[in-house]
Amino acid sequence: MRELLIIAIGAAMVNNVVLSQFLGLCPFLGVSKKIDTAAGMGAAVIFVITISSLCTGLIYQFVLTPLNMTYLKTIAFILVIAALVQLVEMVLKKSMPALYRSLGVYLPLITTNCAVLGVALTNVQNGYNILQGVVCGFSTALGFTISIILMAGLREKIEYNDIPEAFQGMPIVLLTAGLMSIAFFGFSGLV
Repeated sequence: MRELLIIAIGAAMVNNVVLSQFLGLCPFLGVSKKIDTAAGMGAAVIFVITISSLCTGLIYQFVLTPLNMTYLKTIAFILVIAALVQLVEMVLKKSMPALYRSLGVYLPLITTNCAVLGVALTNVQNGYNILQGVVCGFSTALGFTISIILMAGLREKIEYNDIPEAFQGMPIVLLTAGLMSIAFFGFSGLV
């Protein structure tokens, strides 16, 4: 249990996928304008990364490894992730059309979000079993959600501040992301 807790804290805070590893920046910068859309994106990413960690772990352990075809892991993982994103997209379109419209093009971009594939490959690289891989995937997605919601809150506050013209728009967002990254590096000695 202690090992799972260390994996969870390490994935969510210490090695935050966005702010430490710089993966998944496209949805992080694109969807973080409003807290509600950022939370929706975070929930979708949590679902996709957690389920893809389970599915890719099962495929790697019970299909690719016994058949000695581990060299196909990247292709197999991409196919699993694409199928899961399509499932999320269909569910959101039917059950939450407003969130589906607000996420726009960034929802299908989860398929090509390097954070999702990065987690699947990291689980294999670290030699995690299926449970450890799912915990790592969920925690990584939770760290993504924490960072995107924090960024959305900061961006909502920034709108009401007097910012020099040269820093308005994306420059202040990138500076804010850099400062958040520096803050998250404070967790580096934790685990």
